[in-house]
Amino acid sequence: MSEPMEKIVEPITADVSAQRIARVYAEALYKAAEAKGEAKELLDELTSLVHDVFRASAGLEAYLGSGAVGREHKRDLIKKTFDGRASETLCNFLQVLNNHDRLDLLRAIQRAYQELYEERTGHIVAEVRSARPLSDEQTERLRRELRETFHREPILAARVDEDLLGGLQIRVGDWVYDATVRTQLNNFRNQLIERSSHAVQTGRDRFSSQ
Repeated sequence: MSEPMEKIVEPITADVSAQRIARVYAEALYKAAEAKGEAKELLDELTSLVHDVFRASAGLEAYLGSGAVGREHKRDLIKKTFDGRASETLCNFLQVLNNHDRLDLLRAIQRAYQELYEERTGHIVAEVRSARPLSDEQTERLRRELRETFHREPILAARVDEDLLGGLQIRVGDWVYDATVRTQLNNFRNQLIERSSHAVQTGRDRFSSQ
């Protein structure tokens, strides 16, 4: 965490109209969850759905968001996949989205819900990916440094991703700190390619001048 931290602004994945609609649904879900004292639990469920379940099964996300699949088929899949595994509030919410053909907005709704949670609780949610589980000492150090950086109380949504090989990736909104081994290897490879291309071009220029 002593390295310079990089801020990356990701491309907007939904148009302004879709984001507004996602915010409306997120507010409705937050209100329902807050009434049951489940605001944080719903945030965890939505985050897990978007970042874990959809990542492991891209076909599920494509199926739910497809306009070519009928509501009845989606309704049955939601019941089969989520009933008994997710909260009643989330299951009902997914069916509401299905009834209005808005399941394709789940990622935008998750982001809007997270923003709402942060606004109303004074927290920030930090998504943390590491190749191995963080120790208690590492977790506390990370929480302390995020608190000092953002001046808000961090909530860590940590998960293990062996594809990273090693290191750590932290995401807070559109801010990303990436110190993973895979990223370092990719950067090194890109530098080698760039240097090789430069060397080839320099050789061509020298040959042409001769």
